[in-house]
Amino acid sequence: MLILGIDPGISNTGYGVLDYSSDKISLIDYGIISTSAKEKNNERLFFLFNQINILLDKFSPDHSAIEEAFYGKNIKSTMVLSQARAVINLAFTIKKIPFHEYSPKKIKMSVVGNGNASKEQVKYMVSSILSLKIKKEKFDVYDALAIAICHIHQI
Repeated sequence: MLILGIDPGISNTGYGVLDYSSDKISLIDYGIISTSAKEKNNERLFFLFNQINILLDKFSPDHSAIEEAFYGKNIKSTMVLSQARAVINLAFTIKKIPFHEYSPKKIKMSVVGNGNASKEQVKYMVSSILSLKIKKEKFDVYDALAIAICHIHQI
């Protein structure tokens, strides 16, 4: 079973593709979808939508998992994040791929065992679970992989 984990964002969206079979988790792919702050938000969202569709076509995941929206003090940032989540969810819906949403606390609890874990702790545990050498990837990648791992624990 292939699971696509997504850590949504307008500037950087992390993704991770995991294969889960026979109680074994294998890393298939991961990366970042980046958009340029020089472009208008509608162009950035369209680019994100297209890149998510490329991933869905390439991997044909059985499930997708995304981090729930969190509400910060900056309402403009929250609105833009919500728009990014909307175009990602639209892509999943068009392709008829079930998507699941998890809170940041649930993801951290599932991977680290502590709902208040730091990004460094999540990175370390994801690297350990997937037998990755710790690289200088952005936290968005490790968060996306953590989201996919969290979903596997819910299956």
